[in-house]
Amino acid sequence: MGRETYTGDVAFELRGHLGIITLNRPHAVNALTQLMCECILVQLQDWAVDDRVSQVLIRGAGDRGLCAGGDVSSLYQEMVQLQGLDGGAVLPAGAPGYEAEFTSETFLANEYALNRTIAEYPKPYVALMDGLVLGGGIGVSAHGSHRIVTERTRAGMPETTIGFAPDVGGTWLLGHAPGRLGLHAGLTGAHLDAADAITLGLADVEVPSDVLAELTQALSTELVADALPRFTRTPEASTLARSRSWIDQAYAAPNVEAALKRLDELALTEEAAAAAAESLRKKSPVSLKVAHRAILAAQELTLPQALEAEFTVAVHMLRSADFREGIRAQIIDKDRAPQWSPGTLEAVDLELVQTYFTPVPGHRLADRQSL
Repeated sequence: MGRETYTGDVAFELRGHLGIITLNRPHAVNALTQLMCECILVQLQDWAVDDRVSQVLIRGAGDRGLCAGGDVSSLYQEMVQLQGLDGGAVLPAGAPGYEAEFTSETFLANEYALNRTIAEYPKPYVALMDGLVLGGGIGVSAHGSHRIVTERTRAGMPETTIGFAPDVGGTWLLGHAPGRLGLHAGLTGAHLDAADAITLGLADVEVPSDVLAELTQALSTELVADALPRFTRTPEASTLARSRSWIDQAYAAPNVEAALKRLDELALTEEAAAAAAESLRKKSPVSLKVAHRAILAAQELTLPQALEAEFTVAVHMLRSADFREGIRAQIIDKDRAPQWSPGTLEAVDLELVQTYFTPVPGHRLADRQSL
């Protein structure tokens, strides 16, 4: 019998020598809240020094997925309350909007602390990446030591769709993907199946979804290195791997505009390139340029450095019109018709992009991490 402790939206269980974390908001595809991140972080810190716990596993309640990301609807409400609805593309550092106390910054800081804790965890950390695994869901899984996908997996970093940019260490993960695959995945926000997630470096092995319960039980008595090989299977061929040639060719371009032009040229012979170009044209121009720079820069950063850079970007994104508008269009009103500002890639100049990478005193990651 396991010992189980509930803290509302996340549950913890000690089953044999396995510590189990269950994200417990199935109605919201287990979207993360600040309290959930704080509770998981504290529990992981406790289990790290608990001799009864040999390894940790994270899973999602319900049948829709591990985690669909952070609870951005709560971020939207705070942005509306603190900013009103008439903000520009981004507030200049030091403007009145920066003086507002965004509790969302504390949420993100604790989430990033959790991502780093998972990446540096001293014990095996097993992530069951079944179903939807998006945004913040990648953050609580893809930094683990044993990342397991299934035939139901649909993973990705779709932040550019809502006027944000990949975070939770996503720029670091995407930046270290083979070739330019990370840029393609990060800019288009495409959903990835099991084979593509493994190719991109977000996951390690595939396991049939119908044996996850059996695998979890096995891990309560066996070490993951011993038990996992019995459950894995060879994934199908990866679409990303087959597309590597044209993806590398397109995204080797020096900027997003040039990459889009190359995609249009490649579309004459590659149907998938046409789909990628169409996808990019629907994203926030600001988000595309910020994400492009962030992913490339993360190639030369450590994970902690990438998280620090992502937090700086997030501070500005929280005060931008596009993030608010993206959430409104995709999640609040669901009209899927965001009005981006600026509305074109050409209107997003280098000075505006640089604004997002400029740290704001009092709004750095170290200023906000309380745990």
